[in-house]
Parts: sequence; C-alpha cells; structure tokens
Amino acid sequence: MRWVTRDKVKVDRVACPWLIRNFIDPAAEFVFLPQDTDWASISDGIVFDVPGCELGHHGEDVSFDSILSKYGLRDSALLLLAGIVRAADSHPANPHPAGEGLRWIAHGFSALGLTDHEILEREFTVYDALYAECKRRVGNDSGGGSG
Repeated sequence: MRWVTRDKVKVDRVACPWLIRNFIDPAAEFVFLPQDTDWASISDGIVFDVPGCELGHHGEDVSFDSILSKYGLRDSALLLLAGIVRAADSHPANPHPAGEGLRWIAHGFSALGLTDHEILEREFTVYDALYAECKRRVGNDSGGGSG
C-alpha cells in the first residue's frame, strides 16, 4: 500500500511508518508531500498525520493512536509505546516521562539534514529499541513485528 503524509518528519511521522511497516503492511511505500498539499484530493494512497484525516490527531490522541485503533492493535507494549509517542508529539494531560527524550531524539535527527526516507531508515532502530523496552516493561515478549 501507499501511505501519504507531510514532509519534514519528526515524532509521529516516524513512529507511524514504523508501526505500519512492522504490524500492518511490511511492503508499505511512504510518500512525503509538502505541508500545503490538498490532502482531501489524495486518492492513490492512505493519508495519515495530516490535518482533518481519519488517521490523524483527535483530542489528545496522535496519529499513532489512530492507527492502533483503526487496525485493532491491542498489544500492551504498543499501547505503552503510544503513550511515549503521544507525550513526545503533543501535550497530553499526563505525559509519559520518556516522551521528552523521544522528542529530543526526533528533533536531533531532523537537525542532521537527512531526507525523510533517510530519517525513517535510521530512526526505525530507535523505535525497535523502544518497543523492545516496552515489551520488557509490560512482560510481553510475544507481541509480533520486528521488535
């Protein structure tokens, strides 16, 4: 499937492709378009993490939460990871303390001058590690995916 979102990726627009590739669509193709794209006119892909889309921010939930919900992903380690992504990408009432570190990492990758695809390639390892730690903390080593 083709997945379409905004360019200049940071937290949610890296976490979501990691989630999609590992738990929904291993052959996913990610397309990054300029911020001013007419998102409603996109008909050749699944739009995520853009204003007003189904797989976007809703209340305190970020796009990662929306994807978990739509695809019925209930792994407790993924739910813990969602709390970290939410804290790093937005300002929830009760943020997970690891969110601030993830925000710093995401902004650091952004500052390296890499393309969006290069950031995904390099930062997916960070999400593999976070997911592994989430599995360890919830005592769930059978979650699936590449973690």
